[in-house]
Amino acid sequence: MLEGKTVLVTGASRGVGKETARACAKAGAKVIIHFNVNQDEAIALAKDIGALGCAAADLSKPGAADRLWLQAKTMADGKIDALVNNAGIYRATPLHDAQAWKQGWADQFQVNVLAPCELMRNAINDWGASGGSIVNIASRAAYRGDGPDHAGYAASKGALVAAAKTFARANAHRNVLIYTLTPGWIETDMAPARVEARAAAVAEIPLGRVAQPQEIAAMATFLLSGQCGSATGSVIDINGASYVR
Repeated sequence: MLEGKTVLVTGASRGVGKETARACAKAGAKVIIHFNVNQDEAIALAKDIGALGCAAADLSKPGAADRLWLQAKTMADGKIDALVNNAGIYRATPLHDAQAWKQGWADQFQVNVLAPCELMRNAINDWGASGGSIVNIASRAAYRGDGPDHAGYAASKGALVAAAKTFARANAHRNVLIYTLTPGWIETDMAPARVEARAAAVAEIPLGRVAQPQEIAAMATFLLSGQCGSATGSVIDINGASYVR
């Protein structure tokens, strides 16, 4: 499905990003793995899937996304065909703690909104009329909200959804295809670990389990293939029917 294409996957050293990088490589893509702190895991994955290389970038820093794009382009000999904006953070923004509130909002908007939007801006400007594909990983929280201490996270994911729709509408005529996935709980490090919390999370999912990262990866890989270009601008829920629209 992705033969001859070069794909940049952010946050690819573990979880959904790792499985997406693996799925893209299996589909024939040349993959560039972005990581922040998990260098050993990223290098091991790159070797395992035959990736073009690994690009380190701390997306919490202003300008890091622009530098990442340039670094990835160098690895790809100047041309990246597709982008998966997977990297993200989950921070509390409690009403009763002013410092945590301010820092949580600032950090999450930098990593969850500004960085992926900067990468989309770079991609769209580079592609011109040649087109390309983007998949953003957001969250069901973008639509239903999150827990009382995580308004900042929900808002950041809602902003990413809105930005992606805007870019999709503005650039579809150039064959720039942009999709957003909104998972619920996924079987990653962010999933509830405590028995009580785990039981509560699963209880609200009609399917009876949290999603596997391979499920998110499979959908992302299919969308990157361009086989359903008319779906550009869409938001696809992957949450076991725990939130339906």
